[in-house]
Amino acid sequence: MEKYTNSMAGDTKFEADDVSYELTSQSLIHVDYIAPPAAISDYVTTLYHFRCDEPKITDIQPASVGHLSLFPYGKGEMHFRAGHSDPNPEVAVMTPLSTANPIVVDGPFHAIGAALTPLGWAALTGLHAGDNRDRLRDAGDILGESATQVGEALIAEYRAGTKTGEECALAIGEFIGGSVKRVNSRHAELIRVVNNWLGSSLSPDLGDLLERAAYSERQVQRLTERYFGLSPQALARKYRALRAAALLSFPSLTPEFEAELGEAFFDQSHMIREINRFVGRTPARLKNPDNPYLSEMIAPKNLRELGS
Repeated sequence: MEKYTNSMAGDTKFEADDVSYELTSQSLIHVDYIAPPAAISDYVTTLYHFRCDEPKITDIQPASVGHLSLFPYGKGEMHFRAGHSDPNPEVAVMTPLSTANPIVVDGPFHAIGAALTPLGWAALTGLHAGDNRDRLRDAGDILGESATQVGEALIAEYRAGTKTGEECALAIGEFIGGSVKRVNSRHAELIRVVNNWLGSSLSPDLGDLLERAAYSERQVQRLTERYFGLSPQALARKYRALRAAALLSFPSLTPEFEAELGEAFFDQSHMIREINRFVGRTPARLKNPDNPYLSEMIAPKNLRELGS
């Protein structure tokens, strides 16, 4: 398989089925990332503060587990591959995403939030990830009135300039820490086993997961969809693309990683299609140094629950 260099260089579009989106230049987007405090690190991969002050913003949210977000500025919609679109409530829960999805917003657009781990999604929402995936919903409908009250108060302080984006992000983390519920210990162990299985290879074998899990194949299928939103096979496909994108965002690849990518995909066009589906960028754009939001969201440290 040929090396992954300069493929589709300069591409600035995202194709979602028959719709093409011209993306906002990443040089116009500013993002700060805040490491989650140790007390919530099992539940949150990263806290963030996103800003773009253009009058119209089009960007891509990669496939992910779920977010709790505030939108103090900017009104728009997330467009999903199934054909529906959801507006962005000011205090929102983005449910687990099975693919990358475009966001089109009338700016300026500011977002402050927390990216959740699979355990964090379960402990915070208690919802079946598969039954609720691919939506952008009002946080109050999922987390209750307290989430709305906390979110609205933080938005008011952010707009007034009495709280910074980082302070608001940390406050969101504090809210999560005080709101998570205990997950069944055996189920929590299965989440850990699935995470390690996903991180073991770009193309992990289902038989290996079944050997490690203390459940029947049917139970593994059911519980994986409950906590991750997809079956083990579909989940492995999603994370193959995310982890491949993380590797391709590096300035160069070692021969070992080059070989692993070659074995994981049928050919280069297959790899490009899969990364575009789940990450929303072509390999060439992954190496763009002016792409801070995407680079951080697919960084190995933010796939750390997979042992990356």
